[in-house]
Amino acid sequence: MDKLLNGSENMTNLLWIKNDLRLEDNTALINAIGDTLKYNEKLLIIFYIDPKQMKTGEMSHDYFFKSVDIFYKTLKSLGLDMFFLYGDLSKSFNKLVHDFPDINRFYYNCDESGYGYFRDMKVIEIFKEASVKCIGFMDKHLHQAKEIMTSSNSNYKVFTPYYLKWKDRLKNSELLIDFGRIKSVNYEDHGGKDLYAKEKYLEIIKGIKNSFDGIIGEESGNKILFKFKEEKLSNYHVTRDYPYLDPTSHISSFLATGQISIRKVYRIVEEAEYSSGKEAFIRELAWRDFFNMLYHFNPKQKEEPLNDKYKSLNWVNDKDQIDAWMKGKTGFPIVDAAMRQLNSEGFIHNRLRMIAASFLVKDLLVDWRIGERYFANKLIDYDSSSNIGNWQWIASVGVDSVPYFRIFNPISQSIKFDQEGVFIRKYVKELADLPYPYIHQPYKYKDKIKKEYGLDLNKVYKEPIIDHNIQRQKAIEMFKKYGGNL
Repeated sequence: MDKLLNGSENMTNLLWIKNDLRLEDNTALINAIGDTLKYNEKLLIIFYIDPKQMKTGEMSHDYFFKSVDIFYKTLKSLGLDMFFLYGDLSKSFNKLVHDFPDINRFYYNCDESGYGYFRDMKVIEIFKEASVKCIGFMDKHLHQAKEIMTSSNSNYKVFTPYYLKWKDRLKNSELLIDFGRIKSVNYEDHGGKDLYAKEKYLEIIKGIKNSFDGIIGEESGNKILFKFKEEKLSNYHVTRDYPYLDPTSHISSFLATGQISIRKVYRIVEEAEYSSGKEAFIRELAWRDFFNMLYHFNPKQKEEPLNDKYKSLNWVNDKDQIDAWMKGKTGFPIVDAAMRQLNSEGFIHNRLRMIAASFLVKDLLVDWRIGERYFANKLIDYDSSSNIGNWQWIASVGVDSVPYFRIFNPISQSIKFDQEGVFIRKYVKELADLPYPYIHQPYKYKDKIKKEYGLDLNKVYKEPIIDHNIQRQKAIEMFKKYGGNL
């Protein structure tokens, strides 16, 4: 129970900010502010940095902490502050309880899966032992993991029946925030008790090399969302597979860091006139919930395939080939363009994620977990449940996955979705002068290229590291050995 049921100006409410870096429609934040004002209490906003989760030097690391810094400065502009924790989880939060003995209530937005779920459980246990009331909110998905179940009360394993129930389920509305009320909050004076952690935080911010202009911050997220609705949504179902058109919403990084609310995204899209593009995009939002549900009910999914018969697949895992894939030097231009985009921007177009992932697991016969971890390090829009779910899907080791014998031909995919090579030229600059069809498989036309363009491919671009047709058959045989049926 509350330490003081009626509240007091001497009591402190705690708000934990994680990957929910926004003011608008932030369920925990709005409730914490409301209760703090209602009971005339004080508010302490905290942010915890786990050094074990740090990915210094990676684009994903820089993007996340730059997002944190924008949010922190927004709070400061409203007269609020943020208290930093750094170090071992248990030690950090136990010290917090010791340093602030008057904590009354603890507000947070729940993580339902993966590292975040188990981290939350440890923190909640610490506060409950200190007689602090813990108030969690389901804020990050349109429907929580346990909300949509089968008639036998088990979790869905196939997307389509899940989606049919999902789309008929009422969605929660956004919570409105009164910025005037924020400015009237009595903030807890922490007296610099986070000096060490604050210095660590400032050290992290100082090390960020990218500005991410226009693709970061709550304000930018809203602009991008509205622009997508007005200019791209209606044709999304047609254009989304063509990376050179840049047709996607570009809100995934804002959702992953919580700089925009999923309920706001749904509302804005729902307000648009009906179109096949609108339906296709809403279906993607349902996939996001579906993958969260799967990871919640299968907490070992990051390391174990959901399809048990594929737990012992005999992956080749050739280190040189893995390195070539990571660096975008496979000799397959569309794969190389995708990986170079990832390495330079922390983002890959969705169709290219599938092409690059399929190439790794079914052409190079590399364990999908290696690819999942690489994407996790690089993507600025990394969402654990979606990334893991999609990797298992393309590797044919999950539930409702692509059949194992469906193997993307990187050359066919390249011609189909980037026929003129516009996207390839942007990232594989050594091939920028080559036209269709040379640009898709340059070594097939090596002699013509040298004769017509004076370009010696051997000096500028790597020869294909595998033969797709041979590797395709090897992949099929590997899966058949472990129980796959054609």
